[in-house]
Amino acid sequence: MADQLGAYTYTEIMSQPGLWDKAVDAFRRQLDVVKALWDEGGYDSVIFTGCGSTYYLALAAATLFQQLTGVSSRAYPASEIALMADLVFLPDTNYLLITISRSGETTETVEAMRVFRERTGNPVIAVTCASSSTLAMQADISVAIDEAQEHSLAQTRSFASMLIAVEAAAATLSGRGDLDALSGLTPAVTNLLRDYHQLARNLGEDRQIERFFFLGSGALYGIACEGMLKMKEMSLSYSEAFHVLEFRHGPMSMVDSHTLVVGLISDEAHPQEIAVLRQMHKRGAQILALA
Repeated sequence: MADQLGAYTYTEIMSQPGLWDKAVDAFRRQLDVVKALWDEGGYDSVIFTGCGSTYYLALAAATLFQQLTGVSSRAYPASEIALMADLVFLPDTNYLLITISRSGETTETVEAMRVFRERTGNPVIAVTCASSSTLAMQADISVAIDEAQEHSLAQTRSFASMLIAVEAAAATLSGRGDLDALSGLTPAVTNLLRDYHQLARNLGEDRQIERFFFLGSGALYGIACEGMLKMKEMSLSYSEAFHVLEFRHGPMSMVDSHTLVVGLISDEAHPQEIAVLRQMHKRGAQILALA
């Protein structure tokens, strides 16, 4: 595989089972200082930010964080914090900023941190794959998973590893205290990569598929967006992401026998989301459900 196109990315995807425990460990090393900052800060709003893949990660993280902690949480592209701060910050609001960047050097994200501090004077937590980066060094707390860094332009294992670190933070700060449950992801993803490897290959090699739609709601919407981006930037295919039920309101007109619809099925809206996938199947689409 070493001399084939995409060899680095394939290797990085397949390396994930051994890395997800390291993502949990990276958070564990900062657990006490993160809890102290949270307990002492009395924050009434949390902002998550990133660019590209890490903005989509921020979307998923903000939804999950608010769901678990009950604290208002929003995601913004770092460029909007840097360039349109008046649209982001409300008066008399005590903010915490969580920045996400694989390299820790993303220009807009570093600038967003500067603008945030200038506007609020409040702390910043960085989640990154580069412990010696600008973002990691300048943040008040840095959760760095260096082992998840990649050769590939497209993020795969870095995205998943940083997401797990954020999930660990959300679980801890909501008082769940069940970080050990995240360790169960390693055997789970090992089995998934083994059992569904051929299915993924078959879909990837199916030249009848011309359009890809990724559907997800709640915290899964950000994951759907990232799936869309991966398909678009890695294969140069027509690919879009939507909230599951929103897909019925116009976008489904693009569905035909040359379409793959990937549905990320939530626990909360399982029956309604499955109904949408069945509707798309009747329009001729192939369906891949992740549930």
